[in-house]
Amino acid sequence: MVAKQLQPFPTSTLSSFTTRACCLQSALRALVSSSTTTPTSSPQSRIFSTSRPTLNWLLPKSGESSKSRKGRPHVATGGSTRGTTLVWGDYGLRLRDHDRRISASQLKIADATIRQRLRGLKCRLYHRVSANIGVYTSGNDQRMGKGKGSFDYWCVRMPVSRIVFELKGDVHEAVVRDAMRVAGNKLPGVYEFVKKGDPPMMGITKVADAHAEAMLRRPRLEMSMPVANLEGTAERVEAPSPP
Repeated sequence: MVAKQLQPFPTSTLSSFTTRACCLQSALRALVSSSTTTPTSSPQSRIFSTSRPTLNWLLPKSGESSKSRKGRPHVATGGSTRGTTLVWGDYGLRLRDHDRRISASQLKIADATIRQRLRGLKCRLYHRVSANIGVYTSGNDQRMGKGKGSFDYWCVRMPVSRIVFELKGDVHEAVVRDAMRVAGNKLPGVYEFVKKGDPPMMGITKVADAHAEAMLRRPRLEMSMPVANLEGTAERVEAPSPP
């Protein structure tokens, strides 16, 4: 019996089988990847939401383009009462003594104190201020000059009679008053507990009615212009001698 000689396998047929296998494998991979991906992850889809993005109130969103100066808190000299009354909540905490600079760490401690005191109760805490001013220091053993220094912490310039925290919820007033008292002790300065409907503040004075507001807006100095006494001046001036 004559052994049959093995014919060589055609190269074109082998390449066609390999190409078909690679195409099938790539098609399966594309099918699996398309089934596992969500519609929101595709670059063509656009995410839309009606809720506002959550921002951190203890530091600005994009930092500072230039180093902030020390500055002073804003003083409302035109009789403005903005920021001295409650907007969203039923109870709040208001600065009483004078303007000052409060760091972000102090605000965070006060916020944690209120949340710890009211833990488990149905309420919501609002922040009326945000730490967006950078404080830069150069160290105690550094010579004068050579720039403002490196970044240290974020702070807020708190004007007088400004609301710091507001709280709204089904909580007893005595419980909220105690929580605000402890939070005020954590912050520098003197604070007071305010409720919904309390009169606004103009400087350090409460504007209880229209009469008090008119008294606070009155000019402090008399702006009367003196009238020149021409007759008296003419009598005092001697007549010129005739030529």
